[in-house]
Amino acid sequence: MPEIEALIFDFDGLLIDSESPLLEIWQEIYRQYGCELTMDQWQHALGTFGGFDPYADILARTGKGPDRATLQPTIRARHFELCAAMPLMPGVADVIADARAAGLKTAVASSSAEEWVGPFLRQHGLSSQFDAICTRDDVKHVKPAPDLFLLAAERMGVAPARCVVFEDSPNGLRAAHAAGMWAIAVPNALTKPLALPDPHLVLDSLAVKRLGGIIAELRESIRPRA
Repeated sequence: MPEIEALIFDFDGLLIDSESPLLEIWQEIYRQYGCELTMDQWQHALGTFGGFDPYADILARTGKGPDRATLQPTIRARHFELCAAMPLMPGVADVIADARAAGLKTAVASSSAEEWVGPFLRQHGLSSQFDAICTRDDVKHVKPAPDLFLLAAERMGVAPARCVVFEDSPNGLRAAHAAGMWAIAVPNALTKPLALPDPHLVLDSLAVKRLGGIIAELRESIRPRA
């Protein structure tokens, strides 16, 4: 394993638990139309953009559905309100602080838009802690394509093979592999039951160890066995 020079963090579900409230919002809307939204469907929306269209799904299942233009601003406002009240996920601040103290580069790479990611990074005082912040506004293809991670590496001036990605979703892990980076899965309550595509290491939380211990465990997990 080459020397690690940079860490790249997903945003939704990794830095803050923004995925659970959005699912709950949509589950309530589905119930208003007499149907249920399951994780088998919703998982395709995680870690990407446009992977699942709930408006079209409700219409296909019921023959009627919410008006996208009318409902979208309401959902967004409610989602933002719920997420603004959330703390950072456990261990996030410590891992970022450890990385900066160790002289590692850091970046955020998110399939969400900057207008969503930026306010929360500023709210939690994290904007200045990253050498690069890449969102779907910056690339043609979001996860599971590798574009976001490759752009983050380019902006940091670090080779992809020297980057470690922290991700909670299957789409994010696929993107990390496609980018040729080391992938650490940190599934949250929502993504924990999902099949994770070949992470190099799985952590229950970023709070389980400080960064030095996480990197040591990563090296051990990929060390060839005798």
